Amino acid sequence: MKKALLFIIIAALIASYFIFDLGQFFSLAYLKEQQSAFDGLYADKPAIVLGAFFILYIAVTALSLPGAAIMTLAAGALFGFWIALVLVSFASSIGATLAFLASRFLFHDTVQERFGERLKKINQGIEKEGAFYLFTLRLVPAFPFFVINLVMGLTPLKTRTFYWVSQIGMLAGTAVYVNAGTQLGQIESLGGLLSPQLLGAFVLLGFFPWIAKGIMNRLQARKVYKGWKKPKHFDRNLVVIGAGAAGLVSAYIAATVKAKVTLIEKHKMGGDCLNTGCVPSKALIKSAHLAYQEKQAEKYGFDSIKTDFRFTKLMSRVQQVIADIEPHDSVERYTGLGVDCRQGEATIVSPWAVEIRNGDKVETLTTRSIIIASGARPFVPPISGIEEMDILTSDNLWEQEELPKRLLVLGGGPIGCELAQTFARLGSQVTQVEMLPRIMIREDEEASEIVTRSLQESGVQVLTNHKAIRFARENGEKVLYAEHDGKEITLPFDQVLVAVGRKANTDGLGLEALNLPTAANGTIQTNDLLQSRYPNIYACGDVAGPYQFTHTASHQAWYAAVNALFGFLKSFKVDYRVIPWCTFTDPEVARVGLNELEAIEQGIEHEVTRYGIDDLDRAIADSAAEGFVKVITAKGSDKILGVTIVGQHAGDLIAEYVLAMKHGLGLNKILGTIHIYPTMAEANKFAAGEWKKARKPEGLLRWVEKLHAWRR
Repeated sequence: MKKALLFIIIAALIASYFIFDLGQFFSLAYLKEQQSAFDGLYADKPAIVLGAFFILYIAVTALSLPGAAIMTLAAGALFGFWIALVLVSFASSIGATLAFLASRFLFHDTVQERFGERLKKINQGIEKEGAFYLFTLRLVPAFPFFVINLVMGLTPLKTRTFYWVSQIGMLAGTAVYVNAGTQLGQIESLGGLLSPQLLGAFVLLGFFPWIAKGIMNRLQARKVYKGWKKPKHFDRNLVVIGAGAAGLVSAYIAATVKAKVTLIEKHKMGGDCLNTGCVPSKALIKSAHLAYQEKQAEKYGFDSIKTDFRFTKLMSRVQQVIADIEPHDSVERYTGLGVDCRQGEATIVSPWAVEIRNGDKVETLTTRSIIIASGARPFVPPISGIEEMDILTSDNLWEQEELPKRLLVLGGGPIGCELAQTFARLGSQVTQVEMLPRIMIREDEEASEIVTRSLQESGVQVLTNHKAIRFARENGEKVLYAEHDGKEITLPFDQVLVAVGRKANTDGLGLEALNLPTAANGTIQTNDLLQSRYPNIYACGDVAGPYQFTHTASHQAWYAAVNALFGFLKSFKVDYRVIPWCTFTDPEVARVGLNELEAIEQGIEHEVTRYGIDDLDRAIADSAAEGFVKVITAKGSDKILGVTIVGQHAGDLIAEYVLAMKHGLGLNKILGTIHIYPTMAEANKFAAGEWKKARKPEGLLRWVEKLHAWRR
């Protein structure tokens, strides 16, 4: 009601302006005709005239009516330059702020609810640098100020920021008009005020904040670098620390554009993904999947399936898979590409120098830019007694020669779920402990339920709401004490696998001496350009966050490398708009963008479309009729905000939606795309069909039905 009342009042006032032709009083001709009368009135009653003028100016500006320019000229003609400048400056800023507040009160919530996801990036930019952008716009009076007032009201910009920036930013334009008003007799038209020369001057003035920002950045950089001596010449254009996904891509890009680049790795080329993460885990998952077929013989029409295996042979296969992929990330390959590969421990000894230590050999290289891509390692929580348990992590698991008889898995995230299912299918007695109410807490509840059921069918005892308290050795065996429903229970085991998250590798890099801040999980704090506190030192991959995926590390590496090498010409903000990921359990859980849980938590108006894979012909033929495709779309639109797929090959199926979201394609485009029959990929088309079916034009179809009846 309040919004409706305010809207009616504003609309009535604006309508009155045009109905009663009040614009005639805000013309240059009228002002010239009445100048003598206004001068006399001001001489007799200066306070009343000043007050009335001030209030009227505020009203005209607040209602976004044409006339502010004429009133500014009138102020200069009536009151003289200085009084007019103060009067108009404050009146225009107050009026603009009232228009800003009215726009915010009437339309902000509606616009943000409907277009919040599209405006997310803009909102973040306004929150961070809104004052800067507003100031730039205010310096160019050729741009309609009333539009700025109304549009800014729809953003998260703070009112006090809007006011003081407007007060300062509009001063230059106000001064030009007020000064012109003091020479009113010489003005023939308003168009004459904004001559090409004057407009050009204002455009140049609009660039002033950007120039000032550049100067401030340089001054800030000088402050950061204070105390460090910059070399006159550099050995390298770029030094990259860490040869995982992020480091390899960074070095590859640098070499491709003919920069002199050194890549330093203290362990193995390829990093975690190749040696201890994605590659070995997926190799073992595949073996476990085949081993599990023995228990699913009847499902596929067999009386029995024999899957004898030796664990040592499975692990040998894992190592062979690593060896087969290893050449892709080898020293030989990258040396051939033009990368200077070094083995050793890297320490940043100055913002432009990296020390490489390999045994007794120490070398220091100077470089224009540095990229830290040192990755992360499994986080081991400080639980009492854990240091005596000879724990397994995703780092040392691949050295196992015997299958654990009783395996305790600590953690219900992606890694914990993948490995718990894998070892259960290989024959271990697996107990998975998670302190939260359910596993895979980042995913929708129904996805979590399907994976939980699958884990249990594979033989995993899934214990949620169980908090690990302490580890101990009792009666010759290892036990975990956990708290559940206020009671303490004991869980005996032979080996424990810890999978409760990852911590960035920053030890020994020299960050403390450089005063480079890190977050609680060890990640280096960076800006949108992936720069650290020092503009020439970048970080990407797991050591930077916020997404610790191999494909995200490679994505970040492009931005880090290009900015490090060419940032003096042009910098690029890293783009996180469409980040997919997949948990490789059976069934797989793949996601991109928002899920239903996040859309609700963020208050985003959305619609949910769900297609059950149990209805898909290929899934039925493969005895894999389990899972779903769930698409989150903007309300009243086919625009895709996010997708969750649970099912076999979900990690492959999600790619179609990643492409669609990246390039702004909606469900109608997916529905209109031919998909091969019978394939799992048809699930994507059928999900789009479910969205369309829910929006069929019932009224039109009733008329079409009558048409067909008439024709019969």
